[in-house]
Amino acid sequence: MGEVIIRGGRIVTAVDDYVADILVKDGQIEAIARHLPNSDAEVHDASGLMVLPGGVDVHTHMEFPLGSAETCDTFETGTRSAAFGGTTTIIDFALQKQGETPKQALDRRLALAEPQACVDYGFHIILTEVTPESLSELPDLINQDGVSSFKMFMAYPGVLMVDDAGIFRTMRKVGTHGGMVNLHAENGGVIQVLIEEALAQGNTSPKYHALTRPSIMEGEASHRAIRLAELAEIPVYLVHLSAKEALDAVVEARDRGISAFAETCPHYLFLTIEEYDRPDFDGAKYVMTPPLRDHTCQHALWRGLKFDDLQIVSTDHCPFCFSERPFGIHRSKQLGQGDFSQIPNGAPGVEFRVPLLYDGGVGGGKISLNRFVQLTSTAPAKMFGLFPQKGAIAVGSDADLVLFDPQKPHILSASTHHSNVDYSLFEGRQVTGKVEKVFLRGELVVDGDRWLGKPGNGRYQKRSASGRVI
Repeated sequence: MGEVIIRGGRIVTAVDDYVADILVKDGQIEAIARHLPNSDAEVHDASGLMVLPGGVDVHTHMEFPLGSAETCDTFETGTRSAAFGGTTTIIDFALQKQGETPKQALDRRLALAEPQACVDYGFHIILTEVTPESLSELPDLINQDGVSSFKMFMAYPGVLMVDDAGIFRTMRKVGTHGGMVNLHAENGGVIQVLIEEALAQGNTSPKYHALTRPSIMEGEASHRAIRLAELAEIPVYLVHLSAKEALDAVVEARDRGISAFAETCPHYLFLTIEEYDRPDFDGAKYVMTPPLRDHTCQHALWRGLKFDDLQIVSTDHCPFCFSERPFGIHRSKQLGQGDFSQIPNGAPGVEFRVPLLYDGGVGGGKISLNRFVQLTSTAPAKMFGLFPQKGAIAVGSDADLVLFDPQKPHILSASTHHSNVDYSLFEGRQVTGKVEKVFLRGELVVDGDRWLGKPGNGRYQKRSASGRVI
């Protein structure tokens, strides 16, 4: 790869904001200077644009099986969509299937991703069977395979849920090796009772997905998760936090000096439970878990982002088409017609995270520009063992760079996004701030509306310890 110069851009990181040139050599940042001399390098004029570190989305589900359903984005289409949204690294999931070891789950997902991924990628492993055999594999997965985070579910009994003892055993096993447990925190047993009661009363529409998953049950499980981690003396990370009650548990723990961390997602910041009142079956588009909450929760989440009670904004990109065409009903929300509990849980979002958070967060005066970069790039890279290779604009870091026009308006729409999914949660929303160019390790992969990347160009990222943000 030849040398590349990004000239005259406004470089914005989690802590800096200045105008300079960047020299890229062999995929990494070689030099940053007020003015670099002309050379044989390929030059890109960034005047009037911000230069941001490539986004890091630590919660996506590409080609992911969920019961009888499967997400409609492949690793190729999903990571291409990510790139157009300014995200150059994702961390996806390797689900341990019944009878499978954690290492087998990782190897299976690596084989699927390697020939397809258009951006760099890593994996969390979802543990569903906590046995002495599976626990024995975890240290090597951390130390040799670079997987330092393990997701576990406190919801979906009989399918994904692991009991408290299994969670605690896992925490103690991985803690001494720099591992961290990520928890989907809802009280699955109680929620299952509420679901069964709603269906018995003939309540089958999509809005009952939200009504049977009350925020108090997310708060209860979050408190319990943190206490388990406190006893195990390990950091804990709560995924897709949506409820004020859950955030309150995080704030209380952090005030006591506990290493409790959490992410939220754009749909919880910009949408509310009112979306489930849409006519017919349209509310199914917004069925994700946890469900959308009310304005009180939304206000609390923005405050949490501002004051670092929430550390990361990820997407939980888990897309199912609304129509059963062209990918079949098993990749469609139509699986849940007549029974809200059968609607595949998940929604798209990987392409819109950066412009949404810039427009609504920075533009809306809710967070600073540096905080925006921290939430979308630097903090996730630090939290999950990718920094300073990722999440930074510094000499020696990977040249994952986004040229961003802070003044350019555009419309978010399924008609122009690059995911396989056939709808957008934010259809027709105008935002100000648009990704113009994206470089993956110095290679230009997005140039306006043109795709220049290739499947297989993404590299697997072995990660160091998780749960460290300093």
